[in-house]
Amino acid sequence: SLWRIGLALGLPLGYTEQGLRDLVGTTAWGPLYLIALSALTEAAALLTLGLVRRWGEVVPRWIPLLGGRTIPRLAVTVPAWLGVGVLALLWTPFLFWWTLPHPGMTVTGRLLVGFIYLPLVAWAPLLAAVTLSYRHRRTGP
Repeated sequence: SLWRIGLALGLPLGYTEQGLRDLVGTTAWGPLYLIALSALTEAAALLTLGLVRRWGEVVPRWIPLLGGRTIPRLAVTVPAWLGVGVLALLWTPFLFWWTLPHPGMTVTGRLLVGFIYLPLVAWAPLLAAVTLSYRHRRTGP
């Protein structure tokens, strides 16, 4: 997210000048898209914590009208499994990052971006693991 926000602010961060222009564009929509994508990614990561924290089972008491209510198991696990699928489709191709051409990037930028994004490949299987753990914890032995 920090890398995307830097790009939205106009920092090349591994891109050539033309590559940055091609990525971000010349209107405000490009930077807004990058910032919104960063916020969405952070929100998804935060929601993942609900699978291992108590607030993923019971609505926190400080939330008006809903506080203290038990969250239905399927209301958590169905979106989590959908998230596993989406994340697998989005991030698994990054295993092949270095085999694809990236003409708008510098050699060093291509290498660094590949390493920055590579850990995201693990997000889908790790989300699957905590979703299974959540289901097991909520269902019981």
